[in-house]
Amino acid sequence: MVISSPNNYSESNLNVFKNDYHKNFQLKRIIQNGQIQIYQSPYRGSYSSVIRDSLRNAAIGRKVLLAQLMKSGVNQGVSNSVNLCGNLTWLRSLYSYDQYDSEEIVNNQNLKNTINESINELWDLCKKELLSGSYDQIILDEIFLAVEMKIIDKSDLISTLENRFISGDVILTGTSIPKDLLLMANQITELRS
Repeated sequence: MVISSPNNYSESNLNVFKNDYHKNFQLKRIIQNGQIQIYQSPYRGSYSSVIRDSLRNAAIGRKVLLAQLMKSGVNQGVSNSVNLCGNLTWLRSLYSYDQYDSEEIVNNQNLKNTINESINELWDLCKKELLSGSYDQIILDEIFLAVEMKIIDKSDLISTLENRFISGDVILTGTSIPKDLLLMANQITELRS
């Protein structure tokens, strides 16, 4: 009977295990490509899991940008971001459709233009950050609603995603997602009630 163990070789046989492989091997850092993830839901306001994950990622040291394009905050806008966990920058539009009665918006073209300009100002900042690579994760909450309402041009979104800094993850959320954007996604998650 033969019993095998790592200690059954004599000192003289250790040269069998010598290997010069490490001399020819050089380590190279591989930068992982970021993913495009889409979260879709049949109704608005169902993306609390995305916001929870952004907080978790910021807490473990990832630099995160959360942009809620179709929601507003009290005196928020591009110049008044909220910073959490030292790594999460949370932005909302200065003005949004949620702040006003829909009839008021329909009857006031200046108000509608102001809201659209606020959303576009936030989108312009997000585009800059997507191209710069300064964030590990960028979340564009309800971007598909902005595309559907023709506030953000779909071809501009596609072009920006195609030319983005490749190592950062991008999360897009919305209710109705154009097919050409679905085809760009690495992961699609359907949230149900």
